[in-house]
Amino acid sequence: TLIMLSVFGLSIPISATELLLASTTFCLVFWVFRAWRPGVPKGLKSPPGPWGWPLLGHMLTLGKNPHLALSRLSQRYGDVLEIRIGCTPVLVLSGLDTIRQALVRQGDDFKGRPDLYSFTFIAGGQSMTFNPDSGPVWAARRRLAQNALKSFSIASDPTSSSSCYLEEHVSKEAEVLIRKFQELMARVGHFDPYRYVVVSVANVICAMCFGQRYDHDDQELLSIVNLSNEFGEVAASGNPADFLPILRYLPNSALSIFKDVNKKFYIFMQKMVKEHYKTFEKGHIRDITDSLIKHCQDKKLDENANIQLSDEKIVSVVLDLFGAGFDTVTTAISWSLMYLVTSPGVQKKIQEELDTVIGRVRQPRLSDRPQLPYLEAFILETFRHSSFVPFTIPHSTTRDTNLSGFYIPKGRCVFVNQWQINHDQKLWDDPSEFRPERFLAPNGTINKALSEQVILFGLGKRKCIGENIARFEVFLFLAIMLQQVEFSIPPGVKVDMTPIYGLTMKHAHCEHFQVHVRS
Repeated sequence: TLIMLSVFGLSIPISATELLLASTTFCLVFWVFRAWRPGVPKGLKSPPGPWGWPLLGHMLTLGKNPHLALSRLSQRYGDVLEIRIGCTPVLVLSGLDTIRQALVRQGDDFKGRPDLYSFTFIAGGQSMTFNPDSGPVWAARRRLAQNALKSFSIASDPTSSSSCYLEEHVSKEAEVLIRKFQELMARVGHFDPYRYVVVSVANVICAMCFGQRYDHDDQELLSIVNLSNEFGEVAASGNPADFLPILRYLPNSALSIFKDVNKKFYIFMQKMVKEHYKTFEKGHIRDITDSLIKHCQDKKLDENANIQLSDEKIVSVVLDLFGAGFDTVTTAISWSLMYLVTSPGVQKKIQEELDTVIGRVRQPRLSDRPQLPYLEAFILETFRHSSFVPFTIPHSTTRDTNLSGFYIPKGRCVFVNQWQINHDQKLWDDPSEFRPERFLAPNGTINKALSEQVILFGLGKRKCIGENIARFEVFLFLAIMLQQVEFSIPPGVKVDMTPIYGLTMKHAHCEHFQVHVRS
């Protein structure tokens, strides 16, 4: 008898005898492995978890929305639990206190990255973000990337009236975006904002990395940025090909696209870096790429770390920075627009606050952020409610450790469920309700303690290096747009807010957006 085994949409024909033989072999190997595995130290215990299928483990349990499935399991087994994906044990962490304990207080124990198959295709296996290395070379490269990003984002530009480079770039791109929306309204009467937001955000990071911007119809940039969804689909926590090696050899369209996306990204970055080398002048550092070339030519990363940065590493650092400053911001703005059209009362309150604090004469600036608490509360609630980065990039343990009385061996793959924190009923009243007001203290300012419970960018030694820049950028794009225009959808049109699982969760495209200049 032939059985069709369906795993993540792949149908694999297998006879009943083969299935029985494979299961028996697996059980025998697993039993031997368990027998030889070093025991749990005295006084500690192994993390609990549900029973899993031979060969598949808990793959079928994870389904299409692993963040929801693992949140349900955490209610039953607690904040520290263990599952298997294929034959690989995976530690799953939930709960704000547990995750802070692991990633912050025991940060050195949990700062590793697992050596996953999909990660080897990102930046030619040299990515600082996805690479398993967590030693001094990685730490020095991360510091270098952070400093370069800071120098061309929140540092002030002596030639501009803006407070910093980021403000200058976002102001320019937000104005172009508003004009684009108005053109589309005049021509078609409705539009999907996502494809235009993507280019505007890409232009901000391109300006910081390469000192140039692209037109909204530039095919080279569009071919790169429009592939970010495919990237997120494969790079997400729980990708089956990372845990079931046989799937790497079967037809897998998502994996093929993922390899192609990474190749295209790498070639694009390589070309930009090469062009910078041709026009590089040591006394005239124009952007992030120039500053990295200068470091490369100085033959060291910083005064403390005598670690050389090769030309290939420059490309991978630029790629990491592009990734840090692009997809998260695009997705955040895109979700914000969805919440604005589905909660018109919230949009009205934001605009009333903008009118009161800034008026219509001048453009909003980054320095206005503390005086606009309702807009800040709206952004925080968008981050919390959508939780569009459901898991951090997977971590791994760098040594044998214990967490909450559970023994965790070295090299254990770790999933950190950010979605669970942001919807935890112990932390939030009515977590499924979208209510920006929850972040406002009685005096109308932001409740700082509550705002720090929203986790989207990770925590500790591996947290996103672009977090502050992303928060500034989302704020400024929204403030500039909402000061001038109002977003809406025609009456009776249904908006699909269902998140589509990935490294960053997107929503279905909505073609029905309309924009009107505020009277």
